Amino acid sequence: MDWTLEVVVVPVSDLDAAIAFYRDQVGFDLDHDTRNEHMHVAQLTPRGSGCSIVVGSLPAQNAMKPGSLHGIQLVVADAAAAREELVGRGVECDEIRVFDERDGGTFFGFHDPDGNSWAVQQIKARADTPLIPREHRGRFGESQEG
Repeated sequence: MDWTLEVVVVPVSDLDAAIAFYRDQVGFDLDHDTRNEHMHVAQLTPRGSGCSIVVGSLPAQNAMKPGSLHGIQLVVADAAAAREELVGRGVECDEIRVFDERDGGTFFGFHDPDGNSWAVQQIKARADTPLIPREHRGRFGESQEG
C-alpha cells in the first residue's frame, strides 16, 4: 500500500497575508481559497510538487501557534537560481551553504511572515528526473496526458 504525503498544515496569523506571501513571493499555485461562515482555508502547491500546504481557520490550523512549523523542506535542481528568484520577489533568504559536496548537500533557507521556516535543498538530479513526471502534472491528481 502506498502512503503519500499530500498536505502540510502551516499555522499562520493572517490568512490573506500568508496567501499573498506563498502565491506572489514564493510562487506557489493557489489551488483554492474557500471562504464561508464556518471557515476560511486556502491550499497552495509548489510547482512540480505532489504535496500542498494548507493555511486557514480549521481546528488543525488553530491548534498550532503561528510560526511554530520549522524545517519544511523544498527541493530544487539549482539552489542559486531558486534563491535568486525568491530574493527577486522580495523574500529574505539565508546564504547558500554547502554541507557536503555531493548532490543533495547544498541548502539555503527562508521564513514566512509568521516565522515558519523552510529549507531549500539542491538536488541537481531533479532537473532530469523530477519526482512527478512533467507529463503527469496536474491539480488534484488529474493527469495532463492526451
